[in-house]
Amino acid sequence: MKENALEITGFHAHIYFDTATREAAARIREGLGANFDVQLGRWHEQPIGPHPKAMYQVAFSPEQFGKVIPWLMLHREGLDILVHPTTGDDVADHTDHSLWLGEKLELNIDFLR
Repeated sequence: MKENALEITGFHAHIYFDTATREAAARIREGLGANFDVQLGRWHEQPIGPHPKAMYQVAFSPEQFGKVIPWLMLHREGLDILVHPTTGDDVADHTDHSLWLGEKLELNIDFLR
């Protein structure tokens, strides 16, 4: 098997919300901050970058993946969440290397090119 040169240096989870689900997003954010060693990004009330709706980002280390992702699986309150690695290849990280909890939303990948 060929050795892959890509290395995962961290992960991002993007928690998507709208006005009706903002309180649920706030509860998830509070739980993540209280239970894990994560960096909570700013609230973005409008679509930004490749993201099609309001969201905030949570950054965490590869060592936290096995704790953060199972917690999100059980506590996402029906919200859609994009999880992707950071390898230096933004397009692949948001597409080929990503996973979704909930519905897979259409990202504006052209923004990342």
